[in-house]
Amino acid sequence: MSRLSEPTTPDTLVGVDRLLDDEERQIREAVRAMVKQRIAPDIATWYEEGELPVRDLAVELGGMGLLGMHLQGYGCAGTSAVAYGLACLELEAGDSGLRSLVSVQGSLAMFAIHRYGSEETKQRWLPEMAAGRAIGCFGLTEPDQGSDPAGMRTRAVRSGDDWILNGTKMWITNGSVADVAVVWARTDEGVRGFAVPTDTPGFSAHTIKSKMSLRASVTSELVLDNVRLPESARLPGATSLGAPLSCLNEARFGIVFGALGAARDCLETALDYARTRQQFGKAIGGFQLTQAKLADMTLEYGKGVLLALHLGRMKDAGALASQQVSLGKLNNVREAIAIAREARTILGASGITSEYPVMRHANNLESVLTYEGTSEMHTLVIGQALTGTPAFR
Repeated sequence: MSRLSEPTTPDTLVGVDRLLDDEERQIREAVRAMVKQRIAPDIATWYEEGELPVRDLAVELGGMGLLGMHLQGYGCAGTSAVAYGLACLELEAGDSGLRSLVSVQGSLAMFAIHRYGSEETKQRWLPEMAAGRAIGCFGLTEPDQGSDPAGMRTRAVRSGDDWILNGTKMWITNGSVADVAVVWARTDEGVRGFAVPTDTPGFSAHTIKSKMSLRASVTSELVLDNVRLPESARLPGATSLGAPLSCLNEARFGIVFGALGAARDCLETALDYARTRQQFGKAIGGFQLTQAKLADMTLEYGKGVLLALHLGRMKDAGALASQQVSLGKLNNVREAIAIAREARTILGASGITSEYPVMRHANNLESVLTYEGTSEMHTLVIGQALTGTPAFR
């Protein structure tokens, strides 16, 4: 029986590498190196200034095959779900805004076009989006409709062979920099999706600046004012509200892994600090209460990683249900934000500065906690799965 005789890392203690194959480890290490070299030196400044160089980063991310990486064809890498999840974890260890950029591009906008679009639409957008030369956004949430998308007010009506769209979408990642917006609208036949070029007359996007969370991310309001689109812009495979909900499920899967990246970065920061910060004549990592905090955080992080990997293997086997994604999202984001808060206490006052990433991660996770389904909604999804009775109304 082997023993760990030297200070170790949370991943080593959990034995994560033993659960990954060579390709998965290589992808993880490549993304981790990219985040360390390209993101880590500037992310605190980007966060403080409320900006992210989306265009430049998208091309770099596309060059690494990270945009729509779990999709097949059209320039996409076609990796496993687990490999995609591990990439999300490493990206969010850099910042939730970075993972959001990749998630919205690949799991929302590209996934919607890939699954529901015509071949013409796929050929027009997917290769450019996979390369990062075109940016996409996903317009479902509205100012008055978040958890209940069935109440959307955006309308699309037929006008001869065209469609006319009117409405407003809110909290849209990448909206102000997007080349194409996947917009969901109510029609006389039900909910339908449209790939809207953002240079179409009547379409406008306005950046939301007053954010205390996800500051290194472009968040926008979309306004559609008599936007005329040809029938070819409609996503013909999307014939109900189930279509956008399936896209959200793809994005939530990435969050199951991604939130753990933020948690790990907070935990490792706390570990490093505890080993060097001196109080009462020794490093604070030598005190029992500090070790209890570190042990508890590592335990919850490790359980979250094991859950994420289990769900990823199920997804790769085609056996993952949406309720199981809710299990992962609810648990892992909830535990990640708890880890961020606990890590901050170990850093004391230093934990609130941008010199360390902990408060930035904690602030970001406040958004992750409620986007792609609030904790309350995922709790009710799980409750319905267990009881057979919906409690949404």
